[in-house]
Amino acid sequence: MSWDDLETQDNDIRDNSQARDDIDRLILRVFTSEDGANLLEWLRQVYVDVPVAAPGTDPSFAYFAEGQRNVVRDIIARIQRARKL
Repeated sequence: MSWDDLETQDNDIRDNSQARDDIDRLILRVFTSEDGANLLEWLRQVYVDVPVAAPGTDPSFAYFAEGQRNVVRDIIARIQRARKL
């Protein structure tokens, strides 16, 4: 690894940080509109505020359900992060 490689890495980190901030701001704009807030509430009710698994279901269902929950949680976390930018 050379100094040039390190400088390139730093630029990549800044670019990634800027891209993350841009997406966070986009999500904030979308989900804080009236329709977006209604959609987010529906997503929360359907995917977050429900049990991950029910007795007698295949255990792999819990992994799938947790993945759905994580998507909604990521949206909520991005909204909170964007409000601090």
